[in-house]
Amino acid sequence: MRIGIDARTILNPKKGDAIGSGHYTYQLIRHLLELDKENQYVLFFDFRVREKDVKKFSRPNTKIVFYPFSDYSQYLPGAYNEFLTAATLAKEKLDVLHSTSPVSRIPTTYKGKTIGTFHDMGIYKIPECFHRTTLIRYKFSYRLMAKKMDKIIAVSNSIKEDLNSIFKVGDKVEVIYSGLDRRFFNLADAGAGRILGKLGIDKKYILFVGTVEPSKNITRLIQSFAIFKSKILAKNKGGQKGKKFEYQILLAGKNGWLSKEYLQLVKDLNLEKDVIFSGYIIGDELLPLLKNAEFFILPSLYEGFGMTVLEAFAAGLPAIVSNISSLVEIAKDAACFVNPIDTEEIAKAMLDFSENENMRNEFREKGLSRVKDFNWNDVAKKTLDLYKKINN
Repeated sequence: MRIGIDARTILNPKKGDAIGSGHYTYQLIRHLLELDKENQYVLFFDFRVREKDVKKFSRPNTKIVFYPFSDYSQYLPGAYNEFLTAATLAKEKLDVLHSTSPVSRIPTTYKGKTIGTFHDMGIYKIPECFHRTTLIRYKFSYRLMAKKMDKIIAVSNSIKEDLNSIFKVGDKVEVIYSGLDRRFFNLADAGAGRILGKLGIDKKYILFVGTVEPSKNITRLIQSFAIFKSKILAKNKGGQKGKKFEYQILLAGKNGWLSKEYLQLVKDLNLEKDVIFSGYIIGDELLPLLKNAEFFILPSLYEGFGMTVLEAFAAGLPAIVSNISSLVEIAKDAACFVNPIDTEEIAKAMLDFSENENMRNEFREKGLSRVKDFNWNDVAKKTLDLYKKINN
C-alpha cells in the first residue's frame, strides 16, 4: 500500500513551531514509521523546509515530496491548490491520502481515496470568537473536506457529534483519540529556576497553556483571577494581617486574535504584577513549568480535544477545566469542572484548590491514572487499520 500524508502543518517556516494539528501530524507520522515497515509512505511538505528537519523522517519505505512553486500559493491559492497540488499528488499514485487538518485542503479534482482528521469545530460552535476572515476561509475548507473525504477521523466523540449535526456525514466518521507525548511523564525540572526567573515568576503560580484568544475565554479567566485575589486579600485582612497575596497566573501560549485587549484588561484590574504573558513556550521549557505550578486551569468556551489537560495530568498537575464539549469526555472524573461563563464559580474553584491540598492531591492521582489511556502507538495502529480498511 502506498500511503500519502500531508505534512504541511509541521516544519513550515511561515507558521513557526508545530502546534495543534502540526503536533498531531508529527507524532502520527513518527509512530507510523516506527510501527509499519511494510507499506510505502509519501510525505508532502511545504516550501523552504530545512533539510535537517526532514531527515528525521527518512526511512527505506519513506519518500519526501515538496510541493512545487508553493511560494506562489499566497498569490494564486485556488489555482495553486487545484492544479499544481493535484498534479503533484496524482504523480505519486497513492492508494490513500491522509490530510491531517481540514485547513490543508485536498484539491477537489483529486480522484484518489482520502482520509481527513478533524480536531476542532469551534468555528461553527463559537463563531463569535473568530475573526470574520478566518470564519469564511475555514468554513469553506471544512465543508469541502467533510464532503470529499471517504473517511473522517474525529479526535473525540464530541467532534463526531458536531460533524454529524453540521455536515450529516453519517458512518464516514471514526473516533480515534490523540495520544500524549511521553516526555510529559518526565518530571525532571532541570532549569526550572532559570525559566521561572526569566518569566518574572517569583510566587506560587497558576498555569494556563494555550493560544491567548477569545475561544480560550481569556477575559473571564483574568476576571476570575481578580475575584480570586480579592477573596484571598479579604481573608487575610480578617485574620492574617500583613500576609500578602502570594499567587501569580501564567498564560503560556502564543498571542492570538484580540490579545492586546487582554493586556489592557490586566492594567484596568491592576494586575500587572500578577498576570504574566509568556508567549509561546517550547516543549522542553513547558515541562518544568507544569511541574512547578500549583495547579492548571483551562476555562475554554470550546475544545475539540484538550491536549493541554492531558499534559497537565501527565506532569502530576491538578486541573480546573470547563464543563463543555470534549473536556468532560477526555478528563472524565480527573478534573474539577466549572461553568466557563461563571467567573464567581471559576474563582471559587481557584480558592478551593489554593486552600485544600488534599483536593489537589486527589485530582493529581486521578489525572495520572486517566492519562494512561492516551497512547500514540495506539493512535498509529488504529489509523493504519483505517488505511487498510479504506483500501479494501
